[in-house]
Amino acid sequence: MAPASLPVPSIPGAPAAFHLLAKPTGAVCNLDCAYCFFLSKEMLYPGSRFRMADELLETYVRQLVEAHAGAPVVEVAWQGGEPTLMGLPFFRRAVELVDRYLHPGQRAVYTMQTNGTKLDAEWAAFFREHDVLAGISIDGPREIHDTHRVTKGGRGSFDAVMRGLGHLRDGGVEFNVLTTVHAANEQRGREVYRFLRDACGARFMQFIPIIERVAGAADPEAPRSSWRDRPLYVQEGAGVTSRSVTADGYGRFLIDVFEEWVRRDVGEVYVQMFDTTLANWVGETGGMCVHCETCGLALALEHTGDVFSCDHFVEPAYRLGNITERHLLELVASDRQRAFGRAKADTLPRHCRECDVRFACHGGCPKDRFTTTPDGEPGLNYLCPSFKRFFAHVTEPMEEMARLLALGRAPAEIMRAPASDG
Repeated sequence: MAPASLPVPSIPGAPAAFHLLAKPTGAVCNLDCAYCFFLSKEMLYPGSRFRMADELLETYVRQLVEAHAGAPVVEVAWQGGEPTLMGLPFFRRAVELVDRYLHPGQRAVYTMQTNGTKLDAEWAAFFREHDVLAGISIDGPREIHDTHRVTKGGRGSFDAVMRGLGHLRDGGVEFNVLTTVHAANEQRGREVYRFLRDACGARFMQFIPIIERVAGAADPEAPRSSWRDRPLYVQEGAGVTSRSVTADGYGRFLIDVFEEWVRRDVGEVYVQMFDTTLANWVGETGGMCVHCETCGLALALEHTGDVFSCDHFVEPAYRLGNITERHLLELVASDRQRAFGRAKADTLPRHCRECDVRFACHGGCPKDRFTTTPDGEPGLNYLCPSFKRFFAHVTEPMEEMARLLALGRAPAEIMRAPASDG
């Protein structure tokens, strides 16, 4: 029996498009990555089996499609934990439901972020059949990857990830790679990039900084404090673990990658940070919410139906409600979520508002705004030195690529002239 439907709310000014990360297994994962910020989220649901029920799956799919009634494309995104632990039958059922609820003329786009260790030929065939874009988490060559991305028994996961990636390549599946930047690889940007490009065959890349908060600076290896209800974006203490990327190390890593990319790979390899930077340079909206002026359009759905303001704010203070009680569109368009999105700009310190690269940076992700400005104002992003360094370094080539776009020419033409070493 199909679950009871909630009425679709009519909300003036509701967002025409938003991104929802569905977590069918919640925080459960078969790996035990040392820096994972999400594993501890299991504490939110004591006693849970961490499996999305079939009835809830149908509610989620129906409401997602209803919330995008006027859009030509509905993006269905799965993440975790490790979503493949649900098994293929769950996702086959999900696709059937999407096909049932799509409106005439609409199509679905599927994405899944996975650690890759459970992938085989059958998974690859499913991805290929339904054009699922697979995101594979890999931190670089074996030595780097196995530093933190380990199994529950403490063994490295590199071989299993590469095996899964091989199944995707053999099956002709489109994939991207998500690489975290931390203390073990922040000085090896070129090496990591070349490995991803050459050994993995990746043509789409994301580089995500690891910033592990601790309650205070006294013990840099202490675990981060857990669920503290707090006002929007107020985060006390600036301690980070020794695993974390350093405040300027993320910028050095990006520059190393950029210098390799801009000389030979523009138009062939797509790096999310570089695409977003160029978009901001030409006045368009980039694909990374962390460098948009406001946020609030990238939400997270837990296996229970709970909706949270953001994947990085899955905490009680940011729980908007449950889709079995209020329609997804109502939660997305709620005053609480609108305030959450506006707070990114409203809480920007004066130091940031007056910065030359604000148009490209917009203060970064609010979760990382826990340091103080030179004049003592709170709310500065921990990665401010990295952002300033990177955006200053790429100014000249970004201006040149923006000029080429304005002339209707390809940004890849920049490779005809030598790039500056900065």
